[in-house]
This record gives sequence, C-alpha cells and structure tokens, in this order.
Amino acid sequence: MTTTLSKSHSSGGNPLGGQDTKRSPLTRLQHLLHSQATIGPAVVLLVAVIVFAVLSPRFLTPGNISLILQQVAVIGTLAVGQTIVILTAGIDLSCGAIMVLTSIVMAKVAADTGLPGLPALLLGFVVGTLCGLLNGLLVTRLKLPPFIVTLGTLNVFFALNLWYSESATIRGTDMPSLLLWTGQTINVGGTRITYGSIMMVVLVAAMAFALKNTAWGRHVYATGDDLEASRLSGIRTARVLLSVYATAGAVYALAAWVLIGRIASASPQAGQLDNLDSITAVVIGGTSLFGGRGAIVGSLLGALIVGVFRNGLALAGVDVLWQTMAVGVLIIV
Repeated sequence: MTTTLSKSHSSGGNPLGGQDTKRSPLTRLQHLLHSQATIGPAVVLLVAVIVFAVLSPRFLTPGNISLILQQVAVIGTLAVGQTIVILTAGIDLSCGAIMVLTSIVMAKVAADTGLPGLPALLLGFVVGTLCGLLNGLLVTRLKLPPFIVTLGTLNVFFALNLWYSESATIRGTDMPSLLLWTGQTINVGGTRITYGSIMMVVLVAAMAFALKNTAWGRHVYATGDDLEASRLSGIRTARVLLSVYATAGAVYALAAWVLIGRIASASPQAGQLDNLDSITAVVIGGTSLFGGRGAIVGSLLGALIVGVFRNGLALAGVDVLWQTMAVGVLIIV
C-alpha cells in the first residue's frame, strides 16, 4: 500500500500516472508567448512585411522603408515612456499632450526670444519632466488611479498648449537648426534614415538595458507585479512610481524633439491621438496592462507593426477608414 501511494505521489499525485503534466502543443505555445513576450510581435511583424511585400512591389523600396521609419519614430519614442508606466500597472493618457506642449515650449521660446537651440531644448526637457512629475505626485501622494490622473492632466496640458501657443504654428524657419536636427537624414544602404529614428533605437536599447540590468529596473517590474508585496519587501514603491512618471515625462520631451524634426514645425494640433497610438504599440508589443510583464523591445515592434500595417494598406489602396479598422482588429487579435 505504501509503495502504491509513493508511486502515485511521484507521478504528481495523479492516479492516472501523471497525464495532467503532459501539456498540449497549444498550451506549450501559450506558455512560450507568455514567457517571451516579444516572440508574438516579432512573428506578426515578419508576416506583415512578407504579405505587404507580395501585395505591393513598392513596399520594400528604400524610399518607402525610410517613410515607415520616419512615421514610427515619434510613436516608438512615446511608447518607451508609456511602457515603463504600464509596467507599473499604470497608464498615461497625457503623453501626447505633454509631447505637444513641450514641442511648443521649445520652439516658441526660441522663436520669440532668440534663445539658442541648446537652452531651448533643455528647457523643453525640464517642462516634460515636470509634467511627468506632476502625474507621479498625484498618483503617489493623493493615491489617485493613474487613469483618472492622466485623463485630467491630458486636458490640462492640452489647454496650456493652446494658451501658450495662441493656437499658432511655429515655422521651422523661425527655429534654431538644432531643434530641426532630428529630421535630417543619413544614407544607410540606399535608405534615408533620420537622426530621430536613430535616437529612438538608441533610447530603446538604453531603457531595455536599464530595466534588465539595474536595481531600478527590477523594482519597476516588482512594483507592477505586486505593489503591496514590493512595499513589504523593502522597495520604496512610491519613489519608484515617482521616478517612472518623471522619466516618462523626459522621454516625451525627447519625442517632442523628434516630432519637430519630423514635421519641420511645432504645431499645437500635432499628435493629438498619439497617446492612443503609443498605448496601441505597447499592447501589441506584448506588455501586460496589469503590470509586471513586458519589454521595451516589444513596444518598438508594436510601433513598427502599426506603421507597417498602415503603410502597407495605403499602398494597397485601402481607404483610411478601413486602415483604422484593421489596426483595431489587430489590437484585439
């Protein structure tokens, strides 16, 4: 009798001999996708590129690849800041408004006062960081849900943007050349790549390294996974959250610099839906909205997927309405 129970226990306590430990191929695939969040987006991107390359001979031309990278640069940069917020089980609906407000501050202060490019750029980064810090203070000090906080500051920052800019666009010719530098291109294998796109890739690499190899990065994941358990284990969760929102604000300021170079101007109406596009990129990239799981590289892949889909559908002659619908279906899938 003892031998029988021992055998049963050694097979997982299953009288059928441990059959429940055998996982189906679908279960193993689900486990793989959950443990390696970037695999799914990478496969989707590869399939999308192959399909659109077959549908349109213009898709893989250097000029079109350059266009996709330029379109993705702003959203991809925003998605870096959005990712670290979502990793803490938060969300930032104000990222687009912070980006546009910061771009207006950079451009207008330089155009109106003759301030050189570097001080104007640094002032923009200060404003972006302070906006993110305000979000963080409201979340950590007043214990308000990030959704409510950033929904409110979305409107606050957008109103400040319209007030300060007087709803007027600042032309590129009125700005220092440094503010337009991110829109300049270099030739790589026949493809024109903007400095803004290169900055986005460098930012992704730097943030991925910080999240994986620093104590701060591990604390970000732990805070998003279980806030109370992290606090009880000695992690200063409020300080971590505050640093995340402030860092995100600085990243949005970098996106503002990329945006100015992208459109060669600073418009108070630019990027109004970029907050939703950044969330789209993060979600498609495999980061969990419940926090604690995801990767910056996945968000970059998500931004590229959205850019490839929209570009490929446009080349295929699909109406903008159906392009938007296709992205919505992609998010759900």
